Amino acid sequence: MTRRELIGGALGGAALVGLAGCDAGGPGPSAADGSTLRATWIDPAGDGQLVLGPGERLLDRVDLGVRSRITAELARLAHFTDAHVMDASSPARVPFLARLGPPVQSTFRPQEALTAQVLDGTVNAIRALAPQLVIQGGDLIDNDQSNEFAHALGLLNGGAVHPGSGARGYYGVQLASDPDPLYYRPDIDSPRYPGMLTDAVRPFIARGLGREWLPVLGDHDALVAGELVPSPVTQALAVGDRALWSLPTNLRLPAGLKLSPSGSPDGPPDSSYLASFLAQALEGPTVRVPADPSRYELSFGQVTERLWAGSRAPAQPGLQAAQVLSDGRLDYVRDLGESLRLVVLDLVQRGGGSGGVVSGGQPTWLQEQLNSAGDRWVIVVSHMPLVSSAGGDSLLAVMDQSPRVIAAIAGHIHRNQILARHSPAGGYWLITTSSLIDFPQQTRALRLMSTADGGVALQTWMLDHVGDGRLGRFSRELSYLDAAGGRPMGFRGTHLDRNVTLYRRPVS
Repeated sequence: MTRRELIGGALGGAALVGLAGCDAGGPGPSAADGSTLRATWIDPAGDGQLVLGPGERLLDRVDLGVRSRITAELARLAHFTDAHVMDASSPARVPFLARLGPPVQSTFRPQEALTAQVLDGTVNAIRALAPQLVIQGGDLIDNDQSNEFAHALGLLNGGAVHPGSGARGYYGVQLASDPDPLYYRPDIDSPRYPGMLTDAVRPFIARGLGREWLPVLGDHDALVAGELVPSPVTQALAVGDRALWSLPTNLRLPAGLKLSPSGSPDGPPDSSYLASFLAQALEGPTVRVPADPSRYELSFGQVTERLWAGSRAPAQPGLQAAQVLSDGRLDYVRDLGESLRLVVLDLVQRGGGSGGVVSGGQPTWLQEQLNSAGDRWVIVVSHMPLVSSAGGDSLLAVMDQSPRVIAAIAGHIHRNQILARHSPAGGYWLITTSSLIDFPQQTRALRLMSTADGGVALQTWMLDHVGDGRLGRFSRELSYLDAAGGRPMGFRGTHLDRNVTLYRRPVS
């Protein structure tokens, strides 16, 4: 079956036409702030249609400490990651690889034209949470393009946002005129959302977060498809008028190609294979599309500069930037008063590849930041999880010896997950947050709380994007129906990976 047939079939016999005009199951007052403590999206009939159900309460996890009365809030944070704000019209994308199936099925998604609207709805939920600080966890954009950064920074900081590219706004594989059965076309395929693509590229005014946010570098921010260092070939594709939509007949998936050890489900798993694919594909037929010079690809230096300046990090109090930009890396520290230190690590490979890698000086630098934290609790933040990054064991070994580390937070694997890591110093939590592009499209709220026994508790729960109208709802529905996406892959996690209170024993 093609992706198009799988999406329609996932509705399980429900009405396939006119869902876009049906408001049954739309968000009600109980979900106005997106908090899953109040309401969650469920599929009670098993027919592929989501409705609001009861909220999920906080469950206690005592793997690293005993229950103790909570006495005060020390810090409130939001962590969103893998927004993949995308120019779905970009000719530098490789959606045709999805025809080859796993592990490259995520090079096309039925909801991919709606990433700007989902991030806008995420911003609404974060504003309702009113955190002291927001962590932007990496892969803010999808394909290392300048126009994608312009859209994403406008969404986070507020102002006019004009999604899409080229003279037509949207000119991509989901057009009704594209006969390729691989691609879902919202104007004519089931479920039908007539006019969705036109609305997806319509300009709008974003409110913005209205608060400080921290940038974390992801592989898709600085690498083409999260894998390739920009080259003259990819640069010409990005700005030009020649797009690859169809899989050449002679193109085959190499034997033994598997998902990257880093665990990312997003796009091609190996940069050398992607480069080979592009070279072969360009020898076959291409589609003429509107050119756009604003789609130019950025160097690592340009990406880090844009993230740093766009987040207004230099003006944030308590931020130590000694390691930032001097060597082109985003390693830095941000303190929230005397209670919490956030240590941000850049694990992106400069030579290409989606997996994380630890640079030679990072373990020593991390040790210095832990030593100087004083009585603050510490959360370490990276895009790729440390446990799946090359050299990550060296960073974990440093953290294992610190009694002040309470969590390591990451994204990249698009999955809600919380694991306890036991260590001689008391242990800490390994936390990943789901993406905004695959179901369940959620953000993580975090509250650091002091407890009566002198320890701490980290309360965390998920936020759904809200206030993004029809398009945000369409994206959630399509991501749920996507038979190669986050629902069948279990990205939502269990209740214990979402809404929990994580107790941590006092420092002895």
